[in-house]
Amino acid sequence: MLVVGLTGGIGCGKSTVTRFFQEWSVPVIDADDIAHAIVQPGQPTLAAIVDTFGPGVLTANGSLDRAYLRQLIFHNPTAKASLEKMMHPPIFKAMHHALTLESAPYGILSIPLLFETGHHVNVERILVIDCPEPLQIKRVKKRDNLSKSTIDAIMKSQCSREFRLQNTDDFICNDGSLDHLKEDVEKLHRHYSRMSAGKNRKYPAK
Repeated sequence: MLVVGLTGGIGCGKSTVTRFFQEWSVPVIDADDIAHAIVQPGQPTLAAIVDTFGPGVLTANGSLDRAYLRQLIFHNPTAKASLEKMMHPPIFKAMHHALTLESAPYGILSIPLLFETGHHVNVERILVIDCPEPLQIKRVKKRDNLSKSTIDAIMKSQCSREFRLQNTDDFICNDGSLDHLKEDVEKLHRHYSRMSAGKNRKYPAK
């Protein structure tokens, strides 16, 4: 299996692109979905978070208070590093395990912080979903109703657009219509299918 790591800045359209890939029956394993699953009540990762940050990270019904935790770590690099140390290993372990259950010619690991976590070394191809920064900000404002300062802080916490584009194998510029975006995804789908055709790959490749 050819393993593609998909990433991109906030608001660039990663979810839309992965949905198009899924329409061609490409397995997509999303880091955000896994992250959500491993912090459900009763999961060991949630218990570790509570042990580290205290019961204040829980809502009244025992679920993770994401807004509180986000504020707790936002301006605290030490707390942020502690949370990532708890979250990243089980997330990546679950993602790679999920791919081993698939038999498609290629699969996609959708990881917003692919470069920031150093996980780009564990994929064979890197696909960056890109768009101009003013468009990013406009989309995130509309989608999440966040302030400009909050969006700027999020973008600064991620690697730069320039870094992603300099270190990718493939990219899609998502600054046009959905039809145009779908055409670009289809071209890459054909490209990855050709790359994986006839190659007796066994996952993981590295």
